[in-house]
Amino acid sequence: MNCIVTAGPTFEPLDDVRRLTNFSTGRLGTELANYLAARGHRVTLLIGKSATYASECRAQAVKAFSTTANLRSTLKTFSGKKVDAIFHAAAVSDFSFGRIFAETKPGQFAALKAKKKISTRQGPLLVELLPTRKIIAELRGWFPQTMIVGWKYEADGGRPDALRAAGKQLADCGTDFCVANGPAYGRGFNLVSAAGAQHFNSMEPLFAELEELPKSRLANKKR
Repeated sequence: MNCIVTAGPTFEPLDDVRRLTNFSTGRLGTELANYLAARGHRVTLLIGKSATYASECRAQAVKAFSTTANLRSTLKTFSGKKVDAIFHAAAVSDFSFGRIFAETKPGQFAALKAKKKISTRQGPLLVELLPTRKIIAELRGWFPQTMIVGWKYEADGGRPDALRAAGKQLADCGTDFCVANGPAYGRGFNLVSAAGAQHFNSMEPLFAELEELPKSRLANKKR
């Protein structure tokens, strides 16, 4: 199959030298890309420039992305092409920077003009954080026939909360599957679909199941 795997974090610039990002290393997506490529599939890995995982990459094509907007535009370039599966494991930044305010007098702030580097001598700043548009919510429109697997990493709550969040992603975004993991879920992964949920203790059995999903989906469509 021809598939796309996204991995690692996006970042959002505050100025030309500072950025907002997260702790994603890109390991899971890179290892999934390696697993699929080793089994003869055509894999394009879209990897965040800030990813720190340094393992050898076996994907036939690798493209680096920076901001959320850059990842969005890169994914859209594949729209209209034959893509059998998208595994969207990238940790897309939930926020971008809006307006920036500098303190002019104690307790008083005024909007700061954009600068290549905001001086630390500027004093206290107030920075507006704006929610980013969710890329996963747009994938179905770009790839109506493609199997889409999303990820839901939850840090707060417990396992039931993580599974509910994964189910909400399916309903809201029209994806076929969602992998739940993170501190809220606990050890391992859960592959959630409209048909139910399946737990995996580690990446290897999860990857094996993910590889089989497009075949099962195609078989169901032919019935």
